[in-house]
Amino acid sequence: MPIILSAAEAIPPYVIEQQQAMEFAGELFSDSFKDIERLLTAFQNGQIEKRHFVKGLEWFKHERTFEEKNNAYIEKAVQLGAEAITKCLTNSFFLKNEIPYEEIDAIITVSTTGLATPSIEARIMNILPFSSYTKRIPIFGLGCAGGAAGLSRAYEYCLAFPKENVLVLSIELCSLTFQRNDHSKSNLIGASLFADGAACAVVCGRASDILSYQKRASSPNIFATQSATMKNTLDVMGWDVKNDGLFVVFSKDIPTKIETWLKPNVEKLIREWNIGLNDIDHFIAHPGGKKVLEAYVKELNLPENMTKDSLEILKEYGNMSSATIIYVLRRIMEKANKGEIGLAAALGPGFSSELLLMRWV
Repeated sequence: MPIILSAAEAIPPYVIEQQQAMEFAGELFSDSFKDIERLLTAFQNGQIEKRHFVKGLEWFKHERTFEEKNNAYIEKAVQLGAEAITKCLTNSFFLKNEIPYEEIDAIITVSTTGLATPSIEARIMNILPFSSYTKRIPIFGLGCAGGAAGLSRAYEYCLAFPKENVLVLSIELCSLTFQRNDHSKSNLIGASLFADGAACAVVCGRASDILSYQKRASSPNIFATQSATMKNTLDVMGWDVKNDGLFVVFSKDIPTKIETWLKPNVEKLIREWNIGLNDIDHFIAHPGGKKVLEAYVKELNLPENMTKDSLEILKEYGNMSSATIIYVLRRIMEKANKGEIGLAAALGPGFSSELLLMRWV
């Protein structure tokens, strides 16, 4: 079965403390909501302490066109993406030797926070020495589920081509989609939650030459995946595309939908492999927010410590959309032991879920 051999992140330079973000939002939205003080408690109650942006707060105080924001997205996505790839292929914690760029057969690039044609990995291939025959597989529109979906598609690719190696590169610059003139509650909640980040993982087939580079006693072996979409839920999360750019759609009903829909999907997947929820050692959850993690624990009847890593990532980095789950995965890869089982889960627009089962071997 395909193996995740290494993972790494690239962290944007501007650290935004949650108190700073709350004060900024308070100044911007104070005339729009009579209950602004109550709404601002979302910044305090979400358990986020800081986030990282590709631009400083001063940049967001001025009006920006869609073109200006998207140009910033392309520039910073290439920069952070190249950094995440390099760190992944040279991560001495997971690898005995650095993986040559020429050994990568395909790059799956996941992003939903900007537009680029040619896509981001094509631009990165001009600054990093990949083979010109590397396959490019950009994925757009999966939002927070995109990182898990990218790993799933890499798993399927490596099943088909067991000698080959795939990079899953996730880049989300959520801050650049911020709309100063969108005085909706969705935009306010989004401002309290979303952040920027990039992450990369390398997945290789069972007959890959770079398996000999494995340094850890065990690495996660993906052995099952599942995608599911709930019909007639297009308004739960996503973007409204308008003249000024991307406007966030973010329903308050997301935790409720988790409680009524996620467990049957998880049970369907694990039942096929004769696995029970009690057999799961690591829950690699995309931390969509504090309430989302609480809904996971409640619905799946998990011990609260199963979401500890996800909660720590949320606290330190906020919700970086698709990239966030790879941040969580990397932490768990550093401590998981041979024979343990992990369940990865992420939710995104559609309304959809992406699940993976992995075993450390």
